[in-house]
Amino acid sequence: MCNRIKNLLIIRFSALGDVAMTVPVIDSLARQYPDMHITVLSRQMTKPLFSYMPQNVTFWGIDLKNSYKGIGGLNTLFREIKEKRFDAVADFHNVLRTIYLRTRCVLSGIRVAHINKGKAEKKELVKNGPANKILDSSFVRYQKVLQELGIDVDIDFKACFTGKKGKKWIGIAPFAAHEGKIYPLDKMKQTAQMLAAKGYKVYLFGAGEKEIRILESWEGENIINTAGKLGGMAKEMELMSQLDAMISMDSANMHIASLVGTRVVSVWGATHPNAGFLGWKQSMDDVVQVDMPCRPCSIYGGKPCRLEGSKYNCMRMIEPERIIDKIVNSEYINKD
Repeated sequence: MCNRIKNLLIIRFSALGDVAMTVPVIDSLARQYPDMHITVLSRQMTKPLFSYMPQNVTFWGIDLKNSYKGIGGLNTLFREIKEKRFDAVADFHNVLRTIYLRTRCVLSGIRVAHINKGKAEKKELVKNGPANKILDSSFVRYQKVLQELGIDVDIDFKACFTGKKGKKWIGIAPFAAHEGKIYPLDKMKQTAQMLAAKGYKVYLFGAGEKEIRILESWEGENIINTAGKLGGMAKEMELMSQLDAMISMDSANMHIASLVGTRVVSVWGATHPNAGFLGWKQSMDDVVQVDMPCRPCSIYGGKPCRLEGSKYNCMRMIEPERIIDKIVNSEYINKD
């Protein structure tokens, strides 16, 4: 079937971490089908993630808040999609915008497949807990969309690129979209200071004025704030590639560091890695979490903590020493 698909459109608008998780699948697809032209339709801000793709991948970045806003903007976007004469559309997002676009594609005779997000099984995971229940990763879910189009892909991605390691450089990305996914900032600051005292150079990652102000207040000997200083995601990826490890929340930075071949020590609270969002090729051995019957609160971390009087104790119960132990006692970090 796939030999008839020469011009493929893949759609995934947001969030940044979810877009990053498309990269191993799309890169593998492009290398395994060099005669297929693949267009990735996403928000313009995600372009650096696709700058290292094979030549048969084109990034199509758009602004959904202005040029393609509302139903009128979607109609304009559909007309542009139609003009490009795609053989098939893979909807990796499956939200109202993409449902509208793919419905119009179907009515125009374009083959379409869309992601199954597994909402029922994710709801069950939140209700009954993650014990012995590991859901399909987003990588597998994207892969299945392509299979529905008749395209078999072996996800064999290694990294966008890798930098030189072994310099005792550690990254810390302490923020996430929701409070329940953020390790207490006082404890993360302590983690950074303890690593710096042990001779590691610590690089802090974040974005936005509030985060920058917080990270600037953490700076000290061997602790360097990079937020707002590197000039964009491409430069951040370059620095991340040189880190021996990244300490991150369940956030976009976990996924971006994974794409450049950097080991991630990830800290989990309201969410759980068994829901399928662990970074590419990351190990459960590098997951730091506390087993509690109330975890996860939700799949994406946006719902209130279930506990009264001990808000997000799942994070507060993790001591900095647990995180540092992953770094200091790692053969990966300390090898010559």
